[in-house]
Amino acid sequence: MKITGVKTTLYLYNLGWCMGDANSPAGRTRGCGCVVELETDAGLTGIGLGGGGVRPQISALVEGVLKGQDPRSAQGLWQRMANKHFKGGHDGLINDAIAVLDMAVWDLKAKANEEPLWKTLGGSKDRIHCYASGIEIPLSDELMHAWYSRMATQYGLRGGKLKVGLDQDADLRRIGLMRDALMQADDNPMLLIDANEYWSPKQAIRKVREIEEEFDLTWVEEPARRWDFLGLRRIKDSVRTAVCAGENLDTLGDFLPYFHHHSADIVQVSCGMGGITPALQLADAAFGYELPVTLGNSPGLIHAHLATVMPNFMTMEVCNVEPPDGVFTTDVTVVDGWAIPGDKPGLGIEIDVDALEKQAIERVPPGAGPSPFGRRPGAGLYEIPPTEEEKAAAAKGMEA
Repeated sequence: MKITGVKTTLYLYNLGWCMGDANSPAGRTRGCGCVVELETDAGLTGIGLGGGGVRPQISALVEGVLKGQDPRSAQGLWQRMANKHFKGGHDGLINDAIAVLDMAVWDLKAKANEEPLWKTLGGSKDRIHCYASGIEIPLSDELMHAWYSRMATQYGLRGGKLKVGLDQDADLRRIGLMRDALMQADDNPMLLIDANEYWSPKQAIRKVREIEEEFDLTWVEEPARRWDFLGLRRIKDSVRTAVCAGENLDTLGDFLPYFHHHSADIVQVSCGMGGITPALQLADAAFGYELPVTLGNSPGLIHAHLATVMPNFMTMEVCNVEPPDGVFTTDVTVVDGWAIPGDKPGLGIEIDVDALEKQAIERVPPGAGPSPFGRRPGAGLYEIPPTEEEKAAAAKGMEA
């Protein structure tokens, strides 16, 4: 079996609710995705999801590295793509392109084996612990509570992650509301908070300590800038709550300061970090330091496949149990707080061709890309609460 070419389709969809964090309290209601179809001479097609902003890089990698290669050599092909961009580095955009192609290659490998990815990886776990994550700063208290209530009662999720950082009084109130909602599934739910790199280390220490007086937190995520491994270490040593970090790093080299300086208690891993292959490498590296790993949200909850082979896996983020875009389906299900990977070959992802064609676009419209507002002014320096304009935009988004 040989790879013969690639097709990429960019599409637009509604998120399902108004999503935002400390960097974007106005929120957004639309998102963009990209379906990458890696074609072979055996009639099998590998599916990758993501990479909408790097379609030229995807095409170049297929033409220059993958075309004519056997996709069953998944790890070796990832290494070839990474080596191709060694001189300039494979962070950033090229990393996104490698990530989605590596996903498609693994999908092909498992399909060639006529088995689900988790079996190809050698997984033995039959269910994966997960928690609810609403990315919900723009939502009112009532809507936020209702969202976590639904995740607790409908899917049995016994943990939740709240976006925080801009208003300490509101954060304290909303953590309590999230806890109350999740207690419908568990008397002692897992409480997580995520500051999205908005605080400085001193701000983080002060705020987390205050929150700890009222709540037993499982972790604080990205309490300082991703590259501030010394600041993260100061926070880690100054609060009782575990520090969780690494979501926005790209390569193993980016994580080495974290490991060397003991900067995090919990390491974030994702197939967006260069692909499935480096996600497994990072999990192994963390295991060598006796550090648990958590997997972020993923299209179609495909991270459930990866979790089956990670001995130090802790829990997985779930934003959407059902794919919100209508373009694809997944056979990963969530039952009683656990994600259960299915038995369909490959990732278990199936594309609705008609829906994809209807939602296809040529370029990402303003406000629909990931984190379209960038990093909030004042982050790590001084606090800027949501402005009246941002509150009005969030309210309008909730009505959409």
